[in-house]
Amino acid sequence: MGRLAPAQSQGRCCASQVAIYGIAVTTTPGAESEQRRDDLRAFLRSRRARLTPQEVGLPAGGRRRTPGLRREEVASLAGVSLTWYTWLEQGRRITVTTSILDAVSGALRLNGTEQAHLYRLAGHTPPRVPAPEVPTGSQDTVPDRVVHLIEEWLPSPAYVLDRHWRFLSGNAAVGRVFGEVRTGQSCLDGFLPADGPHRALPEWEAMAPTLVAEFRADAARYPDDPGFAEIVKRLSQRSAEFARLWERQEVRDTALGVKVVEHPSAGRLVFERTTLQIADHPELRVVLLMPKPGTGTRERLGTSPLAHSA
Repeated sequence: MGRLAPAQSQGRCCASQVAIYGIAVTTTPGAESEQRRDDLRAFLRSRRARLTPQEVGLPAGGRRRTPGLRREEVASLAGVSLTWYTWLEQGRRITVTTSILDAVSGALRLNGTEQAHLYRLAGHTPPRVPAPEVPTGSQDTVPDRVVHLIEEWLPSPAYVLDRHWRFLSGNAAVGRVFGEVRTGQSCLDGFLPADGPHRALPEWEAMAPTLVAEFRADAARYPDDPGFAEIVKRLSQRSAEFARLWERQEVRDTALGVKVVEHPSAGRLVFERTTLQIADHPELRVVLLMPKPGTGTRERLGTSPLAHSA
């Protein structure tokens, strides 16, 4: 290995780089946290140690001082130089591309969660994992534990939507508060005068822009899903209000909000809304409604006729 040419000085405490085998080694002070480099080093070593040569199609060879694969074996499987992989595992400040991370992930047999973790430790955004398709109106797609969660939320409403914001399942309080909600009905159907539940939502006009902005943010997470484009086309053709709001190109990403319902017997009900995503089922949205303190909603929810209606 030849001598390395020193990097040109760019002033005190400024960034500098040296090119070694085409790899940019950054020496920017504070460019990455020391903790993250330590975590990267420990993670790669642990993933290498858990594999045997036989598992990856390599000969066992002679005695090994440490368990698992050798660094040179991982480098060979990933198609990178031993020097480069050694620097990566040592937590050196090197600029690493996502294609290299993918190659290392394959060599170390990382699953999707582990690969995403490696991306984050290396300073990259994890690759998007396509969510499984959810059949419209199929409650069978909601895991039992999620169903139990929304049932335990009683007497407050809780329900589950698919990634297109279509209703999949809800507890008994949903029907009592909102009336009949059909399986497959969309939260965006409020834009359709004939079908939407907006008549029960006195603050629909104020809520609609946020609703559209949040839906746009969700649609961007699934650029290859034609279902979002179909929903936008249908609503734009049938609702001038939706078309106008969609053209504004506003984006909002929030899990918290307020939902106000004008109930025929209980009167005005005000809920704090919390939307959750289940890590194992990212295509599902769990919406939990909690009576807002100071509005009398909790009392009316428990003592009004709606609490005893079917």
